Formats: sequence, C-alpha cells, structure tokens
Amino acid sequence: MFIRRHRVFAAVLAAAFLLRVITMLGYGPALWFNDSYEYVSGAVNPDRPSALRPNGYSFWLLLLRPFHSFSLVAFTQHLMGLAVAGLIYALLYARFRLPGWAATLAAVPVLFDAYQIQLEHMIMSDTMFMLLVVGVVTLVLWHRTVSWKLGAVIGLLLALTALTRSIGLPILVLVAVYMLVKRAGWKPIAAMVTACALPVAGYMAWFASAHGPFAMTNSDGAILYMRTALFADCKKMGVDKRTELELALLCISDPPEQRHFSGQKYLWWAENGQRFHAFGVGTTFTPEMNRTAGDFAKRAILSQPGDYLALVAGDFFRAFHWGRPQFPDAKTYLQYEFLPDKKVLPSWSSPKGSTTDRDAQTYDPDLPTALISDKLRVIGTDLHDPWAAFMQGYQRVARLPGIVLGALLLVGLAGVAARRRALGGPVLLPWLAAFGLILAPAATAEFDYRYLLPAVPLACLAAAISLRHGVRLPGRLTRGRPTPASASAATTLRTG
Repeated sequence: MFIRRHRVFAAVLAAAFLLRVITMLGYGPALWFNDSYEYVSGAVNPDRPSALRPNGYSFWLLLLRPFHSFSLVAFTQHLMGLAVAGLIYALLYARFRLPGWAATLAAVPVLFDAYQIQLEHMIMSDTMFMLLVVGVVTLVLWHRTVSWKLGAVIGLLLALTALTRSIGLPILVLVAVYMLVKRAGWKPIAAMVTACALPVAGYMAWFASAHGPFAMTNSDGAILYMRTALFADCKKMGVDKRTELELALLCISDPPEQRHFSGQKYLWWAENGQRFHAFGVGTTFTPEMNRTAGDFAKRAILSQPGDYLALVAGDFFRAFHWGRPQFPDAKTYLQYEFLPDKKVLPSWSSPKGSTTDRDAQTYDPDLPTALISDKLRVIGTDLHDPWAAFMQGYQRVARLPGIVLGALLLVGLAGVAARRRALGGPVLLPWLAAFGLILAPAATAEFDYRYLLPAVPLACLAAAISLRHGVRLPGRLTRGRPTPASASAATTLRTG
C-alpha cells in the first residue's frame, strides 16, 4: 500500500498540513506585504503590465479571481509549499534511493519552518516561485537523459519562473550550462531555450507596448541604485555636476559613514534629502529614471569595486546568523511575523484612479470593514484565537537558523568537491541554484529574509544527495539498521 510504504513521510506531511490549517483558522483570509497590493491591482486591472515587477503572480491571482477569495489563494499556496516538500521527498527516495526517513528529513525545513508557513499565507509570489524552481531542478535531475520534449517542458517552467520573479531568468542560464556540462545534446537545450524565450519575449513585447522599452520591468536600474546608495561617492565616481546633471541629481549629500544602514531608504522612502525622488514620486519607475539610476549604479560599482564587494559580502553572510536580527527596518521585519493585530489595508493609489484597499475588496468582496478614526477601512487580515496565538508561539521556537542553512550549503559544497571529476555530479545544480538565490539579492538589491526561503529546499537537496552514500543501507533502503556512517549522516541531515 502506498501510504504504508511512505508512512514516515505521510505522517510528517499530515502534521505539516495541520499547521497550515491552524494558520488559516487563525489569520483569515491571508497575510499581506507591501508588494501584495500591486500584485492584486495587476489581477484587478490585467490590461497593463506592472512597471516594477513581472506580472506572473498577478496572472495566477487572475486565474483564481472568479472565486473571489483570498482564502483560496492562501490555501493554494499552502498546497504549493507541501508540493515542494513532496518533490524533495520523491526525488531523493525514487531517484537517488535514499531511505524514507532520510528523504523525509530533507523536507522537514520546508514543512515546519514557521517563516515558510507564514510566507505561504501571504499574498506574495515567493511560494509559487519556490515551487517552480524546485520543479525545474527535479525534472532535470530525475531524468538521466533529457529529450527535446522534456527540454521544452523545462523551458516553459523556466519561463513561468522568470515571469513570476525576474531573478528566475538567470536560472535558465544555470540549467543550460548544467545540461551542457552533462552533455545532454543540443536538441533538448535548444528546445528548452526556445520554449522559455517565446513566452518571455511575448511578455516583453506587451511591456514595450505599455511602457516603451523592450524589457520585463522598469525597475532593475532603480533597484541597483538602491544597492549602491550606501557607498556611492560622486567625488570618487568623477561625476561632473555641470555636464552630467541627471547623474549629479542622484548623488547623496551625506557621507557614506553617516548614511542609513539600509539602502531601502534611498529608493522607497521619499524623505527630505532623499535624491531618488528629486523629480517627484510619480517619476520613480519611468524608463528614463530607470536608465539614469542604472547608469549611476554601474558607475559607482566600477569606480568603487572594493566598497561594492564589501557590501555584497556583508549582506551575503548576513544570511547565516544563528539569530534573526532586525533588518532592514522594523516595519519590513514585522511583516514576516505572526502578529497579534489585525491588518488594516492601506489606501494607496493604484491604477485607474482606484486605491489598494478598494482593489483588494474588488477581488474579494467578503473582506470585512471597520470604522477606524471615523473612516471605513478594509480589514485584510482578521485574527482568531486560540489559533493565531498558537502560531505566534510556534514561530518563536520553530524556525531554520541561518547558520544551519550555511551548514547545508557547506555539506553540498563538499559533495560537489567530492565529485569534482564528474564536475559536481547531480549535486552541482541544486547547490549552485541555492547559492545563487542567496547571492543574487546581495549583489543586485539588498538582503531580505524572505529571499532566503527559496534557497532552503535546494540546499537540502544538495546536502542530501551529497550524503546519500553515507545513509545507504544493504538491501532495500527503507529497511534495516543504520550503519555508523548512516547514523552520522542522519545527525548531519537532522540539523537541517
């Protein structure tokens, strides 16, 4: 019987599902982040792409819009999180022949990390992105040979990944290089690249019809400006204020040692002395501003490479703390917590003269309202105890410390090194993907705790594949007494 054969994973999966049910009972209908409102506006007004980020997740919301339920959106995302764990287990058990307990152990961080569950419950693209990335890696590793048809399927998944979060596009390059190293042949690689390129090019053409540039966003230059804002020194950059006025207007007058510890301030916060909004808040993500900000950032990096690399290294290693220090600011940090307060949606402006709270209520008319300060406000998250209180307590104890993520990456790196004659073998792809998903935000934007979560299942895969010979048992893998080597590997896996 299938359940009996996989009883360990089935029991663990059931417990993880129960935690997600408790979350839905305690925090209805969903949780919200600052980016959530633009995703919802993209689903309510699907005729125009966002200038800030790809609309892939908005398309998913649009697909579910006939049900008019953010509870359903959250439920599907919880299923996505469980599916990620299922892919990890299936790949390790069926393809790499790990015993059931070891394959289950590798899925535990995704199943039980409170921050993973909290992110699944949020109206955000991250869980969908995570499932797509793990799905691509699973497909590539599952098959020893890749046909052109499978290559096309992988390419379509990569296109969806890129349209969900723009960081997904470099994963195409990573997978293509891996397939080249493994000598998959030109036909599957060509099919993969073509299947990915066509939807992405179609989206870029749609974006060009609305915003001008043939691109996916008007924000890449602006985000890179944020990355360099903490160290950029216009004197070292050699910016001439007479002939390079557009660049000079982006110079920050405060010396680097007196600037805020987060670059977020210099992009999102329209305060006195903040130069990015010198032309007015409404011009922030225009093609012209994006191009100018990108030119400024590239000049800063080339003029001050040491400062840039030091900043990137600092943010990269920030991912591996034992604790969870507050960063980049209290408001952002607290949005990743199960809080004891209901969420009142903001009335920010949105397309077509609407507001963010009205867009949310258009999507889900069942959102409750309350009279606050003599004004009727929309409640995006309502709390119900004891379920909400349980998840608040659970989050205080059940999380994956950053240092454990670092240990998983080191185990994976050791696995790559041990298979150096095979150029890393099957460990290479999940390890590089996990490493890249941690490094990319540090290099192009700024550290954020939610950026770490998509790297966790990939790091677990890389570590588990690296240790698979240590946990292999005589005969059928799921039976028998562990050898000393397997017990040692189990201890290592258990830290994940």
